[in-house]
Amino acid sequence: MRFYFVGWENSCIFAFGNMIQIEKHPLQPFLPPNARLLMLGSFPPPKRRWAMDFFYPNFSNQMWQVFGLVFFGDADHLINKDTRTFKQSDIQALLEERGIAIYDTACAVRRLSGNASDKDLQIIEKTDITALLARIPCCHDIVCTGQKSFSVLTEDYGVPVPQMGTYNEFTLADRPMRLWRMPSSSRAYPMKLDEKAKYYHKMMKTIGIL
Repeated sequence: MRFYFVGWENSCIFAFGNMIQIEKHPLQPFLPPNARLLMLGSFPPPKRRWAMDFFYPNFSNQMWQVFGLVFFGDADHLINKDTRTFKQSDIQALLEERGIAIYDTACAVRRLSGNASDKDLQIIEKTDITALLARIPCCHDIVCTGQKSFSVLTEDYGVPVPQMGTYNEFTLADRPMRLWRMPSSSRAYPMKLDEKAKYYHKMMKTIGIL
């Protein structure tokens, strides 16, 4: 029989010198009081990939280019191409003005391969989505873009995954909700940027954000 010592230190698990790191979410939920849409991703990429201290921080991620096209007709409106950074203050101002909240479906994860891929994330602690919605009482729409984030809604709230570009209705804490499915903002997702933007534009129009 072999005996193992397992202890906690700085949010990591140690077992005989082998470290299995558990990452806590590095950002607070972004919840404008007027939010009508809650965007739920999976978990931020490793900090070394960040181009700003906000959601979707990897410069190779196309989310803020999609938003540039949807709201300004210009994919580069919210990015600094020369420095490969984002215009964080402009992004946050846009989200506050339009009533768009952002967080992730996991509060703590373990990276099985040390990268940003959803398939290599093991969720250790799920986000309390009901608690998030309690802070944004005008919100009746949630959008997910990846299978990992959808898995939480499906497993915990029994919401079927919608067809791309559509929504399924459900009830959460006595509140009627719609769960939307949009194309992934990952550059690896096989869809052109302008096509992704068309999906988001239609969703924003339906919700009344545009």
